[in-house]
Amino acid sequence: MARYNVLFLCTGNSARSIMAEAIMTRKGFPNFTAYSAGSHPSGAVRPEALRQLEKAGLKTDNLRSKSWDEFSGPDAPPLHFVFTVCDNAASEVCPFWPGQPMTAHWGVPDPAAAKGTPEEIERAFSQAFSVLDRRISLFLCLPLATLDTFALQREIDNIGKQ
Repeated sequence: MARYNVLFLCTGNSARSIMAEAIMTRKGFPNFTAYSAGSHPSGAVRPEALRQLEKAGLKTDNLRSKSWDEFSGPDAPPLHFVFTVCDNAASEVCPFWPGQPMTAHWGVPDPAAAKGTPEEIERAFSQAFSVLDRRISLFLCLPLATLDTFALQREIDNIGKQ
């Protein structure tokens, strides 16, 4: 089976895209390498996102908030899939991605924007994690090697609606 590179994008690269990177790193191993980035990275990963990942038993030690510029240069890994997980990043003009990857928008409500009690904020992060986990699990069930480009694009777009 081929090895695929997947990039998850968000504006701040502090919560949703970070959680998606960690989920794909675990669930997609050894066939997928996951990355995350932001159009305007915050420079820090949200502690609530890290707690959510730790509760799920996922590694957090190499996660960091970074710019999508790291993935658009000549030394960047060739990307096979690029998923935007926030509405802001989906509407921005993206850089040219090496490898001409397949792209899709998998919008997830921003848990970092949640207001309320600590329990309500924790619930927002938990819900975002659950949505990402479900979509990544569905994506990993696709028979990538046997689907033509159009069928595959249709399937990954449909996953974003679930």
